[in-house]
Amino acid sequence: MGEKLTGVNPKIIQWARERARYSLESVAVKFKKDVSVIEKWESGEDFPTYSQLEKLAEIYKRPLALFFFPEPPLEAEEKQEFRTLPDFEIENLAADTIYALRQAKAMQLSLSEINNDINPSTKKIFQDISVSSSDDLRKLAEQIRNYLNVTLEEQLTWNDRETALKKWRSAVEEAGIFIFKRSFKQREISGFCLIDIEFPIIYLNNSTEKSRQIFTIFHELAHILLQTNGITKSDDRYINSLQGENKYIEIFCNKFAAEFLLPNHVFSEIIRETIVNDKIISKISSDYKVSREVVLRKLLDNNLISQKEYTLKVSEWYSEQVVKSQDKNKKSGGDYYANQATYLGENYLKLVFNKYYQGQYDIERVADYLNIKKVAMVEQLEQYLLDKGLF
Repeated sequence: MGEKLTGVNPKIIQWARERARYSLESVAVKFKKDVSVIEKWESGEDFPTYSQLEKLAEIYKRPLALFFFPEPPLEAEEKQEFRTLPDFEIENLAADTIYALRQAKAMQLSLSEINNDINPSTKKIFQDISVSSSDDLRKLAEQIRNYLNVTLEEQLTWNDRETALKKWRSAVEEAGIFIFKRSFKQREISGFCLIDIEFPIIYLNNSTEKSRQIFTIFHELAHILLQTNGITKSDDRYINSLQGENKYIEIFCNKFAAEFLLPNHVFSEIIRETIVNDKIISKISSDYKVSREVVLRKLLDNNLISQKEYTLKVSEWYSEQVVKSQDKNKKSGGDYYANQATYLGENYLKLVFNKYYQGQYDIERVADYLNIKKVAMVEQLEQYLLDKGLF
């Protein structure tokens, strides 16, 4: 057994575990140790070895040096950062989701370092457009659509939802907001956004349907334009638990995303002389590359269905999607390099590799920015991107 690190701060070990939302029991299982071993590390009765501390750092997603700090670093609590999610929902965020939020903050720092603190986009929607939750939704949607330079007619020409997702992601990134993806273990999380003066970002759950990802982009865009962080869930009944401005912001973001993707005056014309049923809902969803929930929300807002009908149908569809997602995950985990390219996005990858080609970064630093552990994997990712003609 290796030498024990008596310089480790027990308070940091406990703090890191609690911040990562792990129980003592779950950490003990990962180490194949009795719970008392972890308890002694946290009380200072005993200390981990170097290899054990390395494993702790990996589990909690923290730099190893942190465990030697005299005090835990100051970090804003999720309840302070995400005011439009009720406290009980914040408390139910999984360890993987908490890590994703921390990873997103690290990506913002990376973007700042790579670009010398200045967003490289020639236009920045979050600086050019000022939004209030009292704004007229139709006018705001038209203003932002004009800013992104994507007409409704062009939207209708896209062949499928995958194409639509790529187009919308590209349009929003060109407007200065980087969009990243990951597969969340907490399936009901659709995505989130983090605001910033120069580098606001959006994260999407790649495990959700493409139409859901599209909706999440514009829900989070509304959050960014309102200068509020946001976490979006597939089941939005939590909104009923919110109060005051926080509740109004979530309702506004949902309505904006729906109005932007399927303007109400257009929707009203479509259904004017149509008997609405599941087949019609699916057709509108397919034509405009939106989720069936967006169409259903339009029907609710236009008093064509009741709240009860809306809730039951959304619940039914969500159950179907969960089954499909589970079946898909059983079949294949996908290609690692294809996933990395999708998760990080062409825009970010080009920024990092351009610095590498210009001799400003060595390959080890590139690996850090791409969150890749082995240098050889960077070279293989580069080859994948070259083979796909992305570089």
